[in-house]
Formats: sequence, C-alpha cells, structure tokens
Amino acid sequence: MNINKAYHRLSLLSHHLPFSLSPPHFLSLSLPRFTSTRTRGRLRTLPSCAGGTTTRAAMSSSRFLHLVPINAAAAEGDTGVGSNGSVSSTAEDEENSALGSGYRLPPPEIKDIVDAPPLPALSFSPQRDKILFLKRRALPPLEELAKPEEKLAGIRIDGKCNTRSRMSFYTSIGIHQLMPDGTLGPEKEVHGFPDGAKINFVSWSLNGQHLSFSIRVDEEENSSSKLRIWVADVETGKARPLFQSPDIHLNAVFDNFVWVDDSTLLVCTIPLSRGDPPKKPLVPSGPKVQSNEQKNVVQVRTFQDLLKDEYDADLFDYYATTQLVLASLDGTMKEIGPPAVYTSMDPSPDQKYLLISSIHRPYSFIVPCGRFPKKVDLWTSEGKFVRELCDLPLAEDIPIAFNSVRKGMRSINWRADKPSTLYWVETQDEGDAKVEVSPRDIVYMQPAEPLDGEQQAILHKLDLRYGGISWCDDSLALVYESWYKTRRTRTWVISPGSEDVSPRILFDRSSEDVYSDPGSPMLRRTTAGTYVIAKIKKENDEGTYIILNGSGATPEGNIPFLDLFDINTGSKERIWESDKEKYYETVVALMSDQSEGDLYLNQLKILTSKESKTENTQYFIQNWLDKKACQITNFPHPYPQLASLQKEMIRYERKDGVQLTATLYLPPGYDPSKDGPLPCLVWSYPGEFKSKDAAGQVRGSPNEFAGIGPTSALLWLARRFAILSGPTIPIIGEGNEEANDRYVEQLVASAEAAVEEVIRRGVAHPNKIAVGGHSYGAFMTANLLAHAPHLFCCGIARSGAYNRTLTPFGFQNEDRTLWEATDTYVEMSPFMSANKIKRPVLLIHGEEDNNPGTLTMQSDRFFNALKGHGALCRLVILPFESHGYAARESIMHVLWETDRWLQKHCVSNTTNVNENLDTCKDEAKEEITDPESKTVPASGGGNPELAESEHEGFHPRARASLW
Repeated sequence: MNINKAYHRLSLLSHHLPFSLSPPHFLSLSLPRFTSTRTRGRLRTLPSCAGGTTTRAAMSSSRFLHLVPINAAAAEGDTGVGSNGSVSSTAEDEENSALGSGYRLPPPEIKDIVDAPPLPALSFSPQRDKILFLKRRALPPLEELAKPEEKLAGIRIDGKCNTRSRMSFYTSIGIHQLMPDGTLGPEKEVHGFPDGAKINFVSWSLNGQHLSFSIRVDEEENSSSKLRIWVADVETGKARPLFQSPDIHLNAVFDNFVWVDDSTLLVCTIPLSRGDPPKKPLVPSGPKVQSNEQKNVVQVRTFQDLLKDEYDADLFDYYATTQLVLASLDGTMKEIGPPAVYTSMDPSPDQKYLLISSIHRPYSFIVPCGRFPKKVDLWTSEGKFVRELCDLPLAEDIPIAFNSVRKGMRSINWRADKPSTLYWVETQDEGDAKVEVSPRDIVYMQPAEPLDGEQQAILHKLDLRYGGISWCDDSLALVYESWYKTRRTRTWVISPGSEDVSPRILFDRSSEDVYSDPGSPMLRRTTAGTYVIAKIKKENDEGTYIILNGSGATPEGNIPFLDLFDINTGSKERIWESDKEKYYETVVALMSDQSEGDLYLNQLKILTSKESKTENTQYFIQNWLDKKACQITNFPHPYPQLASLQKEMIRYERKDGVQLTATLYLPPGYDPSKDGPLPCLVWSYPGEFKSKDAAGQVRGSPNEFAGIGPTSALLWLARRFAILSGPTIPIIGEGNEEANDRYVEQLVASAEAAVEEVIRRGVAHPNKIAVGGHSYGAFMTANLLAHAPHLFCCGIARSGAYNRTLTPFGFQNEDRTLWEATDTYVEMSPFMSANKIKRPVLLIHGEEDNNPGTLTMQSDRFFNALKGHGALCRLVILPFESHGYAARESIMHVLWETDRWLQKHCVSNTTNVNENLDTCKDEAKEEITDPESKTVPASGGGNPELAESEHEGFHPRARASLW
C-alpha cells in the first residue's frame, strides 16, 4: 500500500524486495530498535527481533515514518582525533588503538549527527480528529544492554520487567487536536504518571476517548520495575493506573493488552500466585539426550537462544505463563481462563468473541517457540470457552525449501467485514514446497459458532502459496498467492457471499517486475476498528471502484500514484501522482473514513507525505474537492550541517549487459572540477533475481530525503567522502539456473561496473575506494576483497557470516543443503579464500548476535584464518550487542573504528590498487571458469541474513504507529 523508504542504516540495511500487489499493511511504521504493531486501533511498541526478520513473499512495503536514531547521552571523553578531525598518528595512540583502550568517540562532525534529538512518532485517533506525538529519547546507554536477560526458546526475556529484553520506549505523549482548517491545536501533555516513566504499547480505545499504555519506572540502579497498565482521558490528558492493586503487572513476553470494547481491556498479567523463578540444579539429573531413532528427516537452520534442558523449559514457562484479566475503566476486573502461555488474543469485530492462541509442551531443543505445539481456542468476550479450533503438534520437521509451511490450520483470523466470521488456510502439500499438488492451499471460512452440522465453507483454492486476503464485503475480496522460486504472484477477485460467482484473476505478474506493479488497494477503517478495502463512488456512475496506491516505479525512479480502478472492467484513471521534479510524495492513508457506507471521490481526504533531497519529510492533509493541502508537521532538518548534500541516482551497465543503479552522495559544496576525486565508500547488499530485466529496474526515488541512521555510511559525507550507497549487485539465475551458480562472477562484475562508474565521473580516487556492508553485505565485502582485490583499498564487514559450512541447512535464500551443493557452499565462503585476502579488513560483530546464520564465532574464526595468513586485519567484538548495534557507547565506538580504518587505509592509501589489475582479473576469471568448480547458487532476494520468521503470531509484527 505504501512505499518503503530506504533509509541508510548499516545495522538495518534496506533490501531490494520486489514490489507486488499484496495484502496491504495498515500504515506501518518501523522505528529503530523496536517494532510498532497495530491491531484494532492500538499502537504496540515491541522489541524487534535481531536481524530484522522479513517475510519471503514479496509484500507491498510500508512507509517508514521518521526512521530516526533513538539516542541517549553517555559520558563523553577524548575523541581520539586530532584537531583537524583526522586520527592521531602518534606511536602511543597507535599502540592504544591496537590493544584497545576502552570505548572511543568518533570525530565531532560524525558524533553531532548521531546525537541529534530524535523526531517523534505520530498516531492518529480512530476518528482522525486528534494526533499523538510520541516523544523518544536518544541512544540507550550500554548499562541497559548489560542487564541480565534470559535466552529461552529463541527469544530474549528481561526477567525483572517480564518483557522482551532491550525494549525501547517513549518518554512522553502529547495530544494535538486536528482543527477544521487542517492546522494543529496546542499540545496537551498526558500527565499523572511518575517522572522518568518509560512508556510502551500506546493504544487508542475504539471510540478515541481514552489511551492505554504501559509504564515502568527504574526502582534502583540497574533494575527496572515490572510494567503496569495506565489509562488516560484524551480530553483532559489525565492518566491513572488501570488496576487499583499495585501487585497486578503486565506480562509482555508475547502479547500485552487489547481493547475489547470502549471501556474494557483484556490484559496479559503475571499470575498473582507465581512465586520465585525456578533454581538451576547444582547437579544435573542426567545427561542431555536427543534421539532420532525413528529416522525422521529433520533439517533446521542455525537458530540461536534455544532451550537447552528441562531447567530452561521450566524457566520459559515461569516467565511466559500469563493470567488473562478483563479490566474495566470503572475498576472492576475478572480473571478469565486458566494460566497458560498465551501468545495472542484477538477480539471479534462485534466484540462478542475472543480468538485465543497459546503454546504448550512438549517443547523442543532444536527449534524456537514459534514451532512449539500451538492451540487456538474460541472464547466469548466474557471468557467462556466455546470451542477448540485446532491443536497443532510440535513442528520440528518443516522443510527448509522456500514456501514450506506448517501443517494444519494457519493464519486464523476474523473477517474484517463481518461481525464474527473466522477464516483460515490449510496446506494440501503437507507443508512441503517440493511436493507438486493442486491445489496447494485451501482457504476456509466459518461462523464463530456454526449451526449444528454446519461445515466449514471453502472460500478459495490456490495453486501457489497463500499470501493473505483484503476484505471489502460479500461482493468483493482480494486473495493473494505467490511462489518464490518463480517469483510469480497472483491476485484473485472473489465474491465471498456468492457461491455462483466464479473467482477470477485480477493480476498475474512477476513480483520482481516493479514497473508492472499496479499498486495495493487503499483501506478504510471501520467502526469496529478493522480495515477493509475502500469502495469509491463517482457522481452519476454505478461502477464499482477502488483506489490503488502504487509506488510508481519507472526508469527515472519511483513516482507514487493513485489510480481509480474499476474492479469489474479493469479500466483505471490516474487521479493523483507525485511531483516528479523536486519532491517525492506518497499517499499514507485515507482520512475520510469515519462514517460507514461508500466514499464519494469528491469527498475524499487523504494524508500525504512530502520530502526532497534536502528537505525533511513533512505530512499534509489534502481535501479532494478543493485540492487544498494543509501541512500538519514542521519537523526541523535533523542534521543541518549536511542540508546541502548532493544526491544523484546513477545508472550504468555491467559487462554482461545488465543495467545497474546506485545512489551517489557527495559532500556539501563539493565541485569535482575544483576539488578533484574524493575517497569513496561503497556500501551495499546483494540481491537475487530470476531475470536480467527485473534486476536492471530502478528502485527508489532521486528526490527522497537522505535519512541517516546512527551507523549509516552517509555519516562519512561529513568527512568529505563520496558515498556510493546501495549499488545494485544482482545475482541472477534465469530459468532453472540457481542464482548462486555464478555468485562470485556476478558479484565481481557488479562491483567492477560500480567502481568504473565513480572513477569515470571523476568523483572517486581510484586508489581510495573502500567497500563495506552489514550481515549479508559483510559476506559480500569479504568475498570482494578475496576475489576483486584490484577494486578496493580496504573493507569493513559488520556482523557477517563467512563460512557457509557452519550454516549447512541453508542460508539467506539458499534452500539447498551443504550436502546437496557442497561446491556452492565452499566456493561462496570467503573463509575458504582467506589466503587470498591482501587488503586491510575491519571485522565488527556483536558478542550476543542472535541472528540465525551470523553467529559471533563466524567473525572470530574468519579473523583467525586471516591472521594465520598474515592479512592486515582487526576484529572488534561489541559486548552485549546483538545483530544490530544499539548502545551509544557501542555505536560511537563502531564509528570511531570505522573512521580510523578509513583514514588510515583509504584516505592515506598510497598503494596503487590497480597496479596488478590484469593479474587480479585473470586470477578471478580463472577461479570462476575452473571446470572443476561448480560455482554457487545464492538466494536472498535482498532479504536479511536469516531464516524464515519462526515466531509467527509471537514476534512483534510491523503494524502502525501512524494510522
């Protein structure tokens, strides 16, 4: 529905996922180091899983709103830089740097950008008449990451708070009235809670009259209190605890709370009868035994933080077990259901039923909790058990092939357009994507309480893998399906209430072909708090129209649009389009959906965003009738020192004819004719494609604002570097060819083309070009230093995996095993080519990296291999950090290390990297064309370095902070 804004964050890289018409997200907002989730009008801030899990299916991307650093002050010390900003080169400094001398700070021009105050997140009331400004702090101090955490069943738990660990928070809530003329009224601050309170899970009541949120307060040094639920009156801003008893606390390990109606919340609480946590036995009761005497085929990826023994299982039960409580605003409360490990709770649109999911024993020691036995029950809203929908067994044997799923009922949800109708999907291929069967998935539907003998109805049969449904009414719903191997995606039009109307295909296309993406249907909010497709009426026209909100990918960049689409004839009319010359605009949401019934085109009101290369994103409300746009935000430029940076989307060609693109950033005031070539930092992340045409398509806009995250490569614009951001590195496998079959060849060819282009333009010094990346980008960096030493003077690799034999059951988007593709695994592993790496390489890794595939020992062992061959290398392990880095001390030190490395091995480089150009190219060609070598297929499609999301229904799902 909305367009993914590629912010330049090295800890959370933007990935080139193909756009497609797919289930629209509800104005999703992804914020740094936490995920906002939205269900029925509530904003829920939850910790994001390390590595940033994304779905494999090509989904329409959500619009990022104010992706800004969450910073926090820490003690400042010596920056370790000279007066001119360059690293001091005294022998004492070099020795201290080599041995390590505590946390360091980068030069002020970088530090000041990272320490800039973060902008607030926004949240609209259900009636669209008020806006919350949710204020945030800056980067957290390291002492917060150092707090104890329990690593259990694939998740990390803060035992003191009984939440996921490392959870960010808001510091205050401001309420603004949206005036009739589109301006904002004065801010009313929510008050009444203790000073220094940490706020999470902000949620509107369905009628917009109350807010609910959780509060925690530091009780003493290095400890936090458990969470309590507070509610605030929106008109007065006065807040109070929901529960009178101070002993009732929130259990937010999985779900937290939800509004059941305008005055009642269903809350996950810590059972009052819970005692102290179980104590670890001093002497084990026996050995740890795993058995496969039944000879089952069980292939799993390298999941981390798994249960290790029965003590861990008991500890998991202790922290995850919840007592559900119905609590009213008048102070009454009632416990419902027995204590259990509840993972989600979802009221029906008519507020009469509750869909309750839980997990139970037997647990597993080889897969995370998302695959534990799962039970889904139906209760009344008063807590009375109605019926069991399913009880799925432990799922240790889900195949690693892409599009493989769990057996049995999945994706159980309420129909958004009905009072209390359930729908779900069941696989017909035993969940194994390698099994050929038709249909592959069947979508079913059933009332919450079916009449005697009433069976589930088949809603639709699919030959690809089910990808979701957008509901409208009994005459219209859109069903999505896709298949990763072929990149095929289809959208079906169905009439849920008419069995005599046959389903028909609306769109059938490649998910990689962004130029053909028709957009996603715009949704409207119902009075029940759900979202349905908005039907649009035109004056004196009986047609059935919807609005498609598209990214508008073109060879000149994205030009977002709105199309009025006739669902019956397929005809469309462009009714809105972004400015093309200076600005980049998107439509974020419908704002005229407060009342029921059809929406008339001339009565529409929409929320839009607008930005340029040098102007921060601002938000506007536009009335369709008079085309008047009222600006509702006036956010300052977050880093005015870079306000006049130069940005250009450039195009060039790989030697095999594939068109490539990149975004070239140049420092403010730079003139190549006067200043000459600059040192250059190339930062990228490979992606996999099935066609050359799709790989060459342009993604992104030249007019987007340059968002700079706390570990972004763009920070080095302040150090007078040229930055080549996100040069496309497509790894293409057409037809039956696996993309990784020619990984090294295509990787090197893409890098050569990028380097030749910046040299041709005169903006990069040929001997001063560095390469870097995070996660799979770090893997790319190491491979380029091994196979293309003629291109780069040094490299920076953060949180990567370098030895693919340590991830034997697949990595990235590779779903063959080590034993099926041995040569591929070996030849793609830069660890196996450590003896060829002659350029300086800086390795950085979080000591607590919990991302599947990128274990910290990957960097440890790679460093030892490099050191064993005399390579110039440095390894920095960050205590308490995970896959992406969070603490201010850690981030500042990463920036100091990176700047030191670039100053020493790039800016000061006097070696001619091209002096052995022909030899290096011949060696690289020899490696690639060696007939004994069956080169590699790598999959990824730009997805992060991780396996599929294993915590379906449990992991914080990206939902809205702006809706």
